[in-house]
Amino acid sequence: MGVNAVAQRPAPPRVAVIGGGFCGAFFAAQLARHSQVPVTISIVEPRAMLGGGVAYSTTDPAHRINVPAARMTLFPDKPTDFDDWFRRSGGLDADPEALWSDGSVYPRRAVFGRYVAEIVARQHDDNPVATIDHVEDQAISVERVGESYSIHLAQGGKIAAEIVVLATSHPPPGLPAMIASRLADGPGLIANPWAPGALEKIGPNEDVLIIGTGLTMADMVASLSRRGHKGHITAFSRRGLLPRGHAKRPVPIPFTWFTQHEAPRNLLELTRQVRAFVAEARDDKLPWQAVFDDVRSNGQRIWRGFDTAEKRRFLRHLRVFWDAHRYRIAPQVEKILEDKQRDGSLHVFAASLRSVERQNDKINIGLQPRRRPKDPTQHVTVDRVIITTGPSHGTVVDQNPALSSLSKQGLLQADCLSLGIRVDAFGQVINSAGVSEPTSLVVGPLAREQYGELMGLPQVATQPNAVAEHVALYLASRKLPANLDRN
Repeated sequence: MGVNAVAQRPAPPRVAVIGGGFCGAFFAAQLARHSQVPVTISIVEPRAMLGGGVAYSTTDPAHRINVPAARMTLFPDKPTDFDDWFRRSGGLDADPEALWSDGSVYPRRAVFGRYVAEIVARQHDDNPVATIDHVEDQAISVERVGESYSIHLAQGGKIAAEIVVLATSHPPPGLPAMIASRLADGPGLIANPWAPGALEKIGPNEDVLIIGTGLTMADMVASLSRRGHKGHITAFSRRGLLPRGHAKRPVPIPFTWFTQHEAPRNLLELTRQVRAFVAEARDDKLPWQAVFDDVRSNGQRIWRGFDTAEKRRFLRHLRVFWDAHRYRIAPQVEKILEDKQRDGSLHVFAASLRSVERQNDKINIGLQPRRRPKDPTQHVTVDRVIITTGPSHGTVVDQNPALSSLSKQGLLQADCLSLGIRVDAFGQVINSAGVSEPTSLVVGPLAREQYGELMGLPQVATQPNAVAEHVALYLASRKLPANLDRN
């Protein structure tokens, strides 16, 4: 033992948060806020700024938040905190295009990342018993050592922690098999559109094919437009659905039928109710968005009322329609899509991939139109192919080395819906024996099998806060033994 080791006060227990994007950073801030006992919170995140992650670390000015700043609610008691912060900090002077015609503001996405980083710093300063430190590295494995964990880092170090919170980022999109076999080794494929500089290789007059027609596709079109791209863009998906826009005017009275009544018992009942209430809203001169906002606010309650078979039916048949209506697009980006479709430089349609061939420096893609299955395959010749099909959540355990290491130890398992990780109602990881691990938890979209709605605000903020409250109570009640070896 070292000199005076007995007299030294033991170091407080450590909570290691693997992933410092929005969910991980916000969880850490809320744990610091709620904790009644000394605790060290170490956020393992390779990016220099906490709170950004994939979504909010983009530096492209064309990438805006997809809902008005006044609805980016993190604190129920301060519903307009981000909007107030943005206006107070001179955001409109720096970015006047953020202000839309209805008075709402849609800041650039990186600005929201800076706001979250400030929240982390503020909560750290407000509670002296909690310490937050940023380990600017990547976790490559997590090992259970007795009742604690050892997190091994890419740069060679390791840290010990009594609790591990998994807040890893979205995995990259999965490549369609035909694309992977014919284009994966060539320069024309952009497999991960969020990789730094991914679009820089696209020339201003090159023709582009985008696989996927959701929010990421819209971001890529907006980015290309800002860069002065003049080539033709073809975007397709199986349904050909574009993200919907926001209501043109504010809803005077929120629609609250789902809030006031029992949750639908199955998918058919939910679908019938939504269709009926959308028609009723139309008759009352209310937008359909009001109905979907009410469903969204009750999404977790509705999801938990469905059995596994109903959840699978939703994912197979209705998820694409829900995503198009739930995850709406910023009006600035919506206008870009409309303008480009109007002038013929953007073509969006429903189709399936039939063939992929390289032709010298070009790529020939064969597409079968969905609504005309007997028509001959249509061929599109392009210079670049961008994959925007969304994260491949079903492969995240195998792709992420930290998660894979826990899985190999039997401490973690993928969920049965291929959405992420199996957890219980408290966010605690369920191990391979079907037992909840009280010192291993998940925050963010990888817990969607349990929670359902965990991809957009405010729901994506509610779950990390609830898990933070749970961990704070656990720390206070269990009084975890401190680990003196922090190397």
